[in-house]
Amino acid sequence: MFCHITENWRGRPLLSQAVVVNLIGHTTTRSGLAIQAELDKNSYPKGLKVSEQEFNTIPIAPDRFHGDWNYKITPRK
Repeated sequence: MFCHITENWRGRPLLSQAVVVNLIGHTTTRSGLAIQAELDKNSYPKGLKVSEQEFNTIPIAPDRFHGDWNYKITPRK
């Protein structure tokens, strides 16, 4: 997906957040992938630490293709 997004905004000045979100949201591929995007204006705390124990509870599944790079995080039940 990221290669298609960067190809879509290639050579265009990224002057504002609105321009970036618009370019991402109008990205499509020849095979029919369409990307949706919206700006999240919420404020999030910085510097939160996740313990190793908490991290180990995240349901991460490596992909068959380059599982060291590609993975899926599934929601907790």
